[in-house]
Amino acid sequence: MDESSARRRRLALLTLCVTMFMSMLDNVIVNNALPRVGRDLDAGISGLQWVAEGYSLVYAAFVLTGGALGDRYGRTRVFRLGLALFTLGSAGAALAGTIGVLVGARMIQGVGAALLTPGSLALLRHVFTDEQERAKAIATWSGVSALGLSVGPVVGGPMVEHLGWASVFWINVPIGVAGLLLAVRVLPDIPPRARRIDLGGLALSAAGLGLLVYALIEGPNRGWTDPRVLGCGVAAVALLLAFLLLELRLAEPMLELRLFRDGMLGGALLSGFMVSFGMFGALPFLPLMMQGTLGWSPAAAGYAGLPMTAMLVVAAPLSGRLTARHGPRPPLVLGLVLCAAGLGGLSLYGDHARYPEYLWTLFAMGLGMGLTFTPVSIGVMQRVAPAQTGMASAAINTLRELGGVLGIAVLGAVLTNRLTDSLTAALHRLGLPPEAVGAVADAPTGAVHGGGGAAALPGPLEEAVDGAFVDGIHLAARCGALALLATAVLVAVLLGRSRPIAPSDPVRPRPAEPAGARST
Repeated sequence: MDESSARRRRLALLTLCVTMFMSMLDNVIVNNALPRVGRDLDAGISGLQWVAEGYSLVYAAFVLTGGALGDRYGRTRVFRLGLALFTLGSAGAALAGTIGVLVGARMIQGVGAALLTPGSLALLRHVFTDEQERAKAIATWSGVSALGLSVGPVVGGPMVEHLGWASVFWINVPIGVAGLLLAVRVLPDIPPRARRIDLGGLALSAAGLGLLVYALIEGPNRGWTDPRVLGCGVAAVALLLAFLLLELRLAEPMLELRLFRDGMLGGALLSGFMVSFGMFGALPFLPLMMQGTLGWSPAAAGYAGLPMTAMLVVAAPLSGRLTARHGPRPPLVLGLVLCAAGLGGLSLYGDHARYPEYLWTLFAMGLGMGLTFTPVSIGVMQRVAPAQTGMASAAINTLRELGGVLGIAVLGAVLTNRLTDSLTAALHRLGLPPEAVGAVADAPTGAVHGGGGAAALPGPLEEAVDGAFVDGIHLAARCGALALLATAVLVAVLLGRSRPIAPSDPVRPRPAEPAGARST
């Protein structure tokens, strides 16, 4: 093996790992900054949901198009463009002075991530042609992605406390610049291939997802019967159904729905979606409870995530070996069950629980998440035809990010509804009118009372807010746990009925159809 060629492959792997680390890091590092953002930019729970959702929503809406653009204009070129946009968006978020500007910058980050991540896995497959080398490279890439998710809370907490919330965005700038320089030097130029861009699918999916998330986030505040919320919900369902029908007709769709007919592919993709739904849907609210309700510092809240980080680091290589020896079914099912146990276990502890009492839940969630990342990627990439790797990579990332988007929206709606109901009942017992709920419900975010959070409220009112917020988080955690447990059963059935993965037996592309059925 030529040493210079091997060195170039290692540098290419390093480049792809560094950029994926950054994009995954950004998913979670922001969470510990949310209470400070709420205080400094006067944002309530719904505003902070949009800070988390702005990135994920745009990413989920555009990542399939990012894969198509990579095919048409060259995966390396689109990868570099995405990395540049992500870096610029990070700088814009760090400089934001209002919640609107911050959400807008997060959306630019999402566009950048949507362009770079589909090409990352496809480039990996192009660089590593040997099956064994490729499997090791994918395992490394998946492990680094998981590491980005795991170290985000640990790194983000101290950074927010000592350097301010803008630092969690500034950290992306030097990483992005270094990654861009490496990408120019070591990544191979993959020739583009003729492909039509599914503009209709892009418009329908982006509009449908946007309206759905808006309805879920604003529903608890405006009321589910509010005409705007109802209208957005109905329109979202109609647009998303139209998107699915369109994708079934196209020869080169944004999302190849035929992938879901294969039990192995369907089970793997469903696992990625639901882990993100349950874990990323609940975890953004935990820093709000730790910092707003329990009174922890951002650094302490960040260090609390160390057990989860340790388990993610341990589980990533372990899941690769388990997948190579036994296939993706055992690590996927076990990972889903552990995530469900950890998330459900959190709902057993109230605001007076001590950290050692619920430490086991963090170990369980970290191990569970770490077990699922690698088998999803390996299972899907070994099952599809080489020509479909870009689309399959985009599908993996789309469903993971979409799971997080819907998780934050759905579990956030559950949390906010329960918080409002509990707080209304508590205020009634204190002799206060129901109208007072809106004035104090956002206290855990620091948006009320000059950043003092619930601690600045009178004693009985502080206890009412704390109790209602914890009650809401508990219900959201139980809902997420039940969804993950049901998914574990379904994935066990789907993967149990599937034939073994064989590189020679991929899911083939559908035949071409008349030009009139294509998008423009």
